[in-house]
Amino acid sequence: MRSSLRRAAAALAAALLITSGLAVSSELFSRTRGAPGPVEVSAPPRGEGARGRPDRFGATCRTKIEGSRATASCHNPYPETDRVRLHVECERWWDIDADSAPVEIAAARYGELAERCWMEIRHVWITHERVAF
Repeated sequence: MRSSLRRAAAALAAALLITSGLAVSSELFSRTRGAPGPVEVSAPPRGEGARGRPDRFGATCRTKIEGSRATASCHNPYPETDRVRLHVECERWWDIDADSAPVEIAAARYGELAERCWMEIRHVWITHERVAF
């Protein structure tokens, strides 16, 4: 009787360990390799221009995170040139945050920026700056 109870307890413990191990490994897989990163659309803050009309400035950018790499694709539909930069904040405290070199995107032009961390990315954002001529 005792040996059958021990066998049943051992089988139950083994089943619990196997199912929890599968759940943990599938969660880790979906976070690191399986699922694509989030896509975020950013635009510069809008103010009021001359005569109280909305300000017509700034490229529209889409950011995408894939693992430890961040990419931004920007398009400027307005007549003024926009200087954009991609900023990446890394998840780990020892991982160095990254800022891309500024890219000037003229009217009706497209630009792409990329940066990375050694490990995971916590947050990415784009900054916009008017180019004075």
